[in-house]
Amino acid sequence: MKASQFLISTLKEAPADAEVMSHRLMMRAGMIKKLGAGIYTYMPMGLRVIRKVEAIVREEMNRAGAIECTMPVVQPAELWQETGRFEKMGPELLRIKDRHDRDFVVQPTSEEVVTDIARQELRSYKQLPKNLYQIQTKFRDERRPRFGLMRGREFIMKDAYSFDRDHAAAQISYQVMAEAYRRIFDRFGLRYRAVAADSGAIGGDLSEEFQVIAATGEDAIVYCADSQYAANMEKAEALAPAGPRPAPAQALVRTPTPGKSTCADVAQLLNLPLATTVKSLVLATDQTNEAGEIVKSQIWLLLLRGDHDMNEVKAGKVPGLDVGFRFATVPEIVEHFGTPPGYLGPIGLKRPVKVVADREVAVMADWVCGGNEADVHITGVNWGRDLPEPDLVADFRNVVEGDPSPDGKGRLSIERGIEVGHVFYLGTKYSRAMNATFLDETGKPQFMEMGCYGIGITRLPAAAIEQNHDERGIIWPDALAPFTVVVCPIGMDRSAEVKAAAEKLHDELAALGVDVLLDDRGERPGAMFADWELIGVPHRVVISDRGLKEGQLEYQHRRDAAATKVASAEVLAFLRERLKV
Repeated sequence: MKASQFLISTLKEAPADAEVMSHRLMMRAGMIKKLGAGIYTYMPMGLRVIRKVEAIVREEMNRAGAIECTMPVVQPAELWQETGRFEKMGPELLRIKDRHDRDFVVQPTSEEVVTDIARQELRSYKQLPKNLYQIQTKFRDERRPRFGLMRGREFIMKDAYSFDRDHAAAQISYQVMAEAYRRIFDRFGLRYRAVAADSGAIGGDLSEEFQVIAATGEDAIVYCADSQYAANMEKAEALAPAGPRPAPAQALVRTPTPGKSTCADVAQLLNLPLATTVKSLVLATDQTNEAGEIVKSQIWLLLLRGDHDMNEVKAGKVPGLDVGFRFATVPEIVEHFGTPPGYLGPIGLKRPVKVVADREVAVMADWVCGGNEADVHITGVNWGRDLPEPDLVADFRNVVEGDPSPDGKGRLSIERGIEVGHVFYLGTKYSRAMNATFLDETGKPQFMEMGCYGIGITRLPAAAIEQNHDERGIIWPDALAPFTVVVCPIGMDRSAEVKAAAEKLHDELAALGVDVLLDDRGERPGAMFADWELIGVPHRVVISDRGLKEGQLEYQHRRDAAATKVASAEVLAFLRERLKV
């Protein structure tokens, strides 16, 4: 490929609305062009990266035995109504009508369509297992699209769906996909972690996210450096403290705390460690009638150490709260505690509530909490002596750096990550809703066990840039780069020797199957080098008249601080060694 035949459209400055580094650099490198909010044209340079991602994904999915198909972007609403998602999904699901006033959706995902295929085509246990996948455009009507391809409205995903006869077989299919994902992400050349993830309402332990490590990542990844333990923040378990609860050592005292409504302010006022305070979180669960009207509400008081934060996903697994909860209203709080939020606690309640203590709080002694009176807190609080033992003890906090690892092999660390893949066991959620059955050996119908497996094709290049860039631009891993090698001749239009050497090297590399580009635009060296540093091509060879007279060319990797001189006669062998071709 010659640069003069390609479309190179770099910018000196990024648009003002480009917030994160990947967005700024993709715009400046001419890889994407904004068409509307969260909607981008993939320009030729960016599309080459996307095609590299797709090729690796496709090769490994095929190697794992998955079968490629393509499902429609626009799907009939009837399928989504079968599973209830047409009504349940919010405005993120783009709903449209055709000329006959029939309802359709623009797919954000394809569980309904693939389950419809399975119930028509997979009729016998002899046809299982099967795994169907697609690489297809999706649309999610994000209320606030941002960060370029990281959170766009239109995007490309690889999604796969496995179908099995029973849970044991589904676990095997899941593991096949989990291993395929590890091969995929290894080939991308990115630092990543596969972390245990929450399975949501479906339950079970078979759910992993694949996170590209990046300081700008939106997700917190919890891991142990001394073991294989890794989980996202929603899944990471906070172990119960070792040892028994200390005996009370302080008297119970009601203490004035004027204007101090937060644990941090109270701890500072009383000159106490924040870890000795307990915060009160008030939730509610509702019982409704057939019309959906609330007929009865249960108020819950969750007690959490003052320096910890509640994990809503974990809280949603507490028995009684697992039916769905909400935060209590101010009138409900006043009715049960006698005061608005800010000074709440478990002592002196106006009406009974369900008390749930976090594992840490359950073994605390002489702690501080609100006094259920404005400007008052209580110090020296102890379970058993001053108030009954909690109704429940549960893990519902976020872990923090230094917590013991749940596998008992060290301490937890936390880093940021960008989710780019997810493998997930679905069970029979969709097959039951859509009556997708097969006949077993006895001729009886059984619901298919399903799994789903996604990779964000267009999100991945953005994640790669967040991990790999410097002040000059992008630094692509070889596997993802739009071009692997760029040949930069200086004065090609003025020197027949430079032109001949550049074209010869270009043709030799191309013959080896290397993605090579010859920059024949006649740009000045500074401008030419700046373009390729911005675009992030990992390997650069500079050919000049002076260098040829000395029998040398210059090679520089994108991460190198300086160029390396290579003998002209040896440059091809040198590059073959560097590129492993």
